[in-house]
Amino acid sequence: MGDGKGRLVYSTGIGAMCPDCGWPKDNCQCSRQFDQPVPLKIIATVRMEKKGRGGKTVTVVDGLPRNAAFLKELAQELKRACGTGGAVRADGVELQGDLRDRIRAVLQQKGFVVKG
Repeated sequence: MGDGKGRLVYSTGIGAMCPDCGWPKDNCQCSRQFDQPVPLKIIATVRMEKKGRGGKTVTVVDGLPRNAAFLKELAQELKRACGTGGAVRADGVELQGDLRDRIRAVLQQKGFVVKG
């Protein structure tokens, strides 16, 4: 009955399902993804992506702790510093355009170790 990933594909007797992660509500995986505490030393990876985006360039910051409040605040700060749009991903931030140098400088000022 599963699709090889441990998720339930279809069942008639389980009850309410979470619309975000697809797991039963009593075993929802959404909240567990963003429960990690923010460590003192953060190692971030900065890279540029174009593939699958219609030729648009996006700068991705990965390797960040999975903490929703931390990611949202960091994304807002990076968007303000770079003057561009962006979004929060599961474990990182995406910003529109090739902004690796600006992002690297902002993250280093915050005390992050930056790779890439």
